[in-house]
Amino acid sequence: MLLLSGPNMGGNEIKYVTECLETGWVSSVGSYVDKFEKMAAEFAGTKYAVATSSGTTALHTCLILLGIQPNDYVIAPNITFIATLNSIKYTGASPLLIDTDEHSWQMDLNLLEEFLQNETEQKENGCYYKKDGRRIPAIMPVHVLGNMCDMDRLLLLAEQYNLTIVEDSTEALGSYYKGRHAGSFGLMGTFSYNGNKIITTGGGGMIVTNNEALAKKAKHLTTQAKSDPFEYMHDQIGYNYRLVNVAAAMGVAQMEQLPGFLQRKKEIIAFYKNQLASVGDIEFQQVSNDVNPNWWMPTIKTSRQKDVLKILNDHQMQSRPFWVPMNQLSMFKDDLYYNKTDRSDFVYRHCLSIPCSTNISNQDLQNVCNKIKEVFQ
Repeated sequence: MLLLSGPNMGGNEIKYVTECLETGWVSSVGSYVDKFEKMAAEFAGTKYAVATSSGTTALHTCLILLGIQPNDYVIAPNITFIATLNSIKYTGASPLLIDTDEHSWQMDLNLLEEFLQNETEQKENGCYYKKDGRRIPAIMPVHVLGNMCDMDRLLLLAEQYNLTIVEDSTEALGSYYKGRHAGSFGLMGTFSYNGNKIITTGGGGMIVTNNEALAKKAKHLTTQAKSDPFEYMHDQIGYNYRLVNVAAAMGVAQMEQLPGFLQRKKEIIAFYKNQLASVGDIEFQQVSNDVNPNWWMPTIKTSRQKDVLKILNDHQMQSRPFWVPMNQLSMFKDDLYYNKTDRSDFVYRHCLSIPCSTNISNQDLQNVCNKIKEVFQ
């Protein structure tokens, strides 16, 4: 099976993990956690980073730190991986879904602005939904597939309507908007190190921020809110959201290879674009000149989605359809969804992701392209 986006373990992973095993530092305390956090902050261009057990727990922690309440709304895109909305639901709040841009597949900022202008009001220095009076304290943009929306415009809208930005940049490690790294625009940003991401710790996440107080509180909350180094004293409800040292050791080894991984992703997307440029009705994700994406998961749009998926997977070339839009999942179908023509559904029914592991060979890339071409011949 040619994996869709498999891990690339070609560096010091075994060496660093072995060190953890030999010294006994395998749990949530150890030098590699500190090293990994330092590397993550430096790469993202933020002052602080706090390692977590997953990207989902990173998002949940951020929302807790913001004080999101059960009656609140948090704005999010309708096309994203489910973890985005799960983290909102964990707080008891409700997602307020915005339709996608049909070309970039990011949250449609025109629709967002229209919604904020027509459907919300400002009172008590906060944003509220007119129809039910519920508070909208935050927005969670998702950098879908490592692409990014117009962050300047998003920042202006957030400031105008008193929305705090928490970036779901879990797919965007190595992505930049006007030279500034994803995750560094909001009050907090998050990354994921799941097995299919550009770098992996098996499972893990990271919170990045420039706010020292929030970083310290994030560390406190994710370590069971333990307030005394000796006694088992805890000063609030905490969470076992820590990344263990042995996983962080993998993360350090992976971070050392990240520049090479990002370069390979650019080579992969260039190969696919060159080979599939005039094949049928195939289109690629539209990226603005202000964005330098990591091309985490090359994805194509075509009316022959099902046919392409079938031929690739039948020939052991693992490929996947886009995420089911959040409003179509049973647990979110009753949540607010702002749209005009439901472009999310169109994107979902036309897009598919194709093999793109950083250790994939050019011959395998050619084989994938040849099978896709067969559909249109």
